[in-house]
Amino acid sequence: MPQFDDFEIKMLDVLQRDGRKPVSELAQEIGLSTTPCARRFEVLQDAGIIKGFAAVISRRAVGLMVEVFIQVRLVSHSDGSPESFIAAVQRMDEVSSCWTMTGDHDFLLHVMVPSVDELNAFVMHRLMRLDGVRDVHTQLVLQNIKGPGHVPLAHLRR
Repeated sequence: MPQFDDFEIKMLDVLQRDGRKPVSELAQEIGLSTTPCARRFEVLQDAGIIKGFAAVISRRAVGLMVEVFIQVRLVSHSDGSPESFIAAVQRMDEVSSCWTMTGDHDFLLHVMVPSVDELNAFVMHRLMRLDGVRDVHTQLVLQNIKGPGHVPLAHLRR
């Protein structure tokens, strides 16, 4: 695991909360002058620790009223099904995230669609028809309590 000093940990913490903060303000907040702060920022980017910056968009404000997690189980893992499934999911705009999982299901998808009818069409006519899909288990999100999440950093201070 890479080693981080207190300035870098503070920098990462601040940037997770406000990625648009100018370097001059970031430097002041973490207790560095601007030039060393900018150098550290660049090193963290070059190392792939800071992967980029993105706007956080309200799904409801853009008409995506239904949010679900879908667990997917494949028929087999030895016939190319996992690779085929992954390739198909990467092309599906409704799928915002996809993880491989241990346990009863092989994949966990985070999906957002405008309506329950659109969810039905997505599951029944697209997802279930992919080669190798054995079954799916859909869980409707009632309320997002916390997230999308930040990367915890407390372990770096130990």
